[in-house]
Amino acid sequence: MSRVVIITGAGRGIGRAHALAFAAAGYSVVVNDLDEAASEVAAEIGAVANRDDVADWDGAARLVDTALDAYGRLDVLVNNAGFVRDRMLVNLSESEWDDVVRVHLKGHFAPLRHAAAHWRAEHKAGRPVTARVINTTSGAGLLGSVGQGNYAAAKSGILGLTFTAAAELGRYGVTVNAIAPAARTRMTAETFAAQMAAPATGFDAMAPENVSPLVVWLGSEDAGDITGRVFEVDGGRICLADGWRRGPTVEREERWPVTEVGPAVRALLDKAVSPEPVYGAE
Repeated sequence: MSRVVIITGAGRGIGRAHALAFAAAGYSVVVNDLDEAASEVAAEIGAVANRDDVADWDGAARLVDTALDAYGRLDVLVNNAGFVRDRMLVNLSESEWDDVVRVHLKGHFAPLRHAAAHWRAEHKAGRPVTARVINTTSGAGLLGSVGQGNYAAAKSGILGLTFTAAAELGRYGVTVNAIAPAARTRMTAETFAAQMAAPATGFDAMAPENVSPLVVWLGSEDAGDITGRVFEVDGGRICLADGWRRGPTVEREERWPVTEVGPAVRALLDKAVSPEPVYGAE
């Protein structure tokens, strides 16, 4: 029996590329998106379409049920859906913050929560589980991005969710990893128009299809020993993102006097590697 994958936001762009790549690899696919594009992609690859809102609690549950009802199982969840509402922080509205955080962060959590409940039940019933979750963060989530405070915060939140889920769900046979892709999509068209134009000839480094081979492999049974990891991927590049970890430390056996904190912190910074620059910072 073929493995079954749910891909959110799979009507266009990177999500559509994932759907085609998983289908080509022999997976049974559930194509999720809010509009008719989901049905179009599903028809193209002989898959099942779902048009539920992944950031809606009941909608996310129906999405998982779609896979179980159609195929009788679920093996892989690719959380990909999202959009941007870019503004500098001083111009960012409450609704623009709430909408982006809802779709990206809750839109990752809700399908993950319902899929995890299913896998836990399978594990407790004694049925083998080799499940995979691939979340989608961003360079903005890793480093920050000027003009994208809402998006960067949501994508950083996805990293924390990924690490926590990897630690909690491993006991049930579930791995959880994240990718930070760069590709030409509707979401990036305005922000990176110059860099992301398709070349007249040769390798198109910004094609969405370049991202999908890593995602398909992370969804495979072969990747069962990889969890809690983050990969940047674009063009022909795969980079293991080595994130927050404890660096230089100074410690004493008493409370620090304020007058001595400054020199101690500066000494730590002198020993540390400089952070990567925020995207768009001068």
